[in-house]
Amino acid sequence: MSGVSTSSKTIRAAFSYCVQQVRTYDYHHYLCLLHLPPSMRKAAFALRAFNVETSRAMDVASDPKIGLMRLLWWQEAVDKIFAKKLIEHPTAQALSAVISEQKISKSWLKRSVEARINDASREVALPGTIVDLERYAEDTVSTMLYMTLQAGGIQSTAADHAASHVGKASGLLLLLKSLPYHASRSGKISYIPADIAARHGLLVTSNGQSEIQMESGERLSDAAFEIASVANAHLEKARELAGKVPSEAVPALLPAVPTQVLLDSLRRCQFNVFDSRLARGVLGVSPLWFQLKLKWHAWRNKY
Repeated sequence: MSGVSTSSKTIRAAFSYCVQQVRTYDYHHYLCLLHLPPSMRKAAFALRAFNVETSRAMDVASDPKIGLMRLLWWQEAVDKIFAKKLIEHPTAQALSAVISEQKISKSWLKRSVEARINDASREVALPGTIVDLERYAEDTVSTMLYMTLQAGGIQSTAADHAASHVGKASGLLLLLKSLPYHASRSGKISYIPADIAARHGLLVTSNGQSEIQMESGERLSDAAFEIASVANAHLEKARELAGKVPSEAVPALLPAVPTQVLLDSLRRCQFNVFDSRLARGVLGVSPLWFQLKLKWHAWRNKY
């Protein structure tokens, strides 16, 4: 790497760091990745750790400007990684090792971090439409699945289409689950599209800027139900493709399982995103039940 080699010990430590990051901050995906074949697992953990770094950049920053700077740093880091320049960061080192051995698309890595940058720097408080939210989910979640398939050397249009739908469904539902957290940080809910918010009477205009009403209630639940219904449609489309998806691609699509679990948990809570049951266990169910469900799907090679 520009005349500087990274020792095997450093690389092992970097991958160990990635696994720990995913286990700590993205536990349901951590459990999914354990079911991947070894040929895909290292790359998947490096990619998910990269996603952890970029998805948490704004949350861990004391100032939004610092969070944005972190994202811009990662944007530049992707260029450096593909230019084979050494970066003193364990996730970047793990990604460098993966990219040197396996074909990973630079454009998808760039797209994922650029979507985070655009989201962090947008001037309007709310996404305009559900299509905008779907695009964000595609760019930040589906891309991880595309690259995992790529790392496994799987070239399948059906698998890519299924990954797109699984990613969109997962992204939409995780954004719903995160609404209370974002509301507590910013004083407003920022991931309900303006058109859906308006349709359910949630918009309040103050100083020329539209914001979402904070109260947990029927109107908010109805808006959440509308978004969850779009996610459910994506999940159904992904499963309709199952017969055309190569068997070796199925483990990479196992995130469909936690997506279904979260959808079922939201249903039990009547789509009240402030229901405390959603914060329990893994996506609202006991860790044991979640792992059994995941193992059952993995054993049957179903997503």
